[in-house]
Amino acid sequence: MVGITNKIMLAEMRRQQALSQELVKGTTAISTGITLTKPSDDSLAWVQVSEIGRAQSQQAAWQANISYGTTRSGNAEANLKEIDNLLTRTQELVTSARNGSMSDANRAAILEEMNTIQKTIGELLDQKDYQGVSVFDDGQSVLVPVSRGLNLDVVGTKQDVSGGIMVNGTAMTIDQIMNQSIAAIQSGDDTAIAASLDGVKAAQTHITVEQARQGVRSDRLEVIGDRLTDIGLDLSDRRADLESADLQEVIVTVKAQLLQLEAAQTTFARINQQTLFDLIK
Repeated sequence: MVGITNKIMLAEMRRQQALSQELVKGTTAISTGITLTKPSDDSLAWVQVSEIGRAQSQQAAWQANISYGTTRSGNAEANLKEIDNLLTRTQELVTSARNGSMSDANRAAILEEMNTIQKTIGELLDQKDYQGVSVFDDGQSVLVPVSRGLNLDVVGTKQDVSGGIMVNGTAMTIDQIMNQSIAAIQSGDDTAIAASLDGVKAAQTHITVEQARQGVRSDRLEVIGDRLTDIGLDLSDRRADLESADLQEVIVTVKAQLLQLEAAQTTFARINQQTLFDLIK
């Protein structure tokens, strides 16, 4: 009889322990809003949540690439704008140098500024960010993966930005155009200066085109970034639907379980206070 009673008591203790665990699970669900915490809760939903989690990780990686690409694109746009400003100033200087009555001092001042502009343009083309990444790619554009099967070049190459400028049928670089203008001004030859001005204007037109191309890159990054954000929100909503709890239902269940546990504990306490004589009476 005592052995039977002990078995009953152990079974009751295990039942109360299970109720306590369910209560903990229920109260956790109420506080966090999540009921799906392990595969046994809902195997099908767990598989779907796992797949969504992997998709979210991939989305996060693509978003990081978009952010990286946007930063690089912004730096490239800023440098192109500065180069454009410097070429505008170069055109002003070359035009002013065509004044036949220019003094040697004025010519020297123009040449000094032209040399500074040439050096600054070179620095802008070779500039690197705080991480040591070049503003413009060298030789070939680096493709950045931004979604499944889609890799984008986020900036142009230094060679494309600075070279391939057609001046009277000859391909030239910005550096060569600057050298030509500086040499023409040094010579004081008005015909040479006028010819060099054509090169400066061609360089300006070239940079304007490069600015437009960079703008297209930036716009595309923004569009894809917005699309990734929308997809990310959809994934979060789907995951929340699978994981989240119906709070009203959970609260009702927790209350019922709490009443069961309290009743079981009260009954168990009474039985546990009985003597062996009482049990076999």
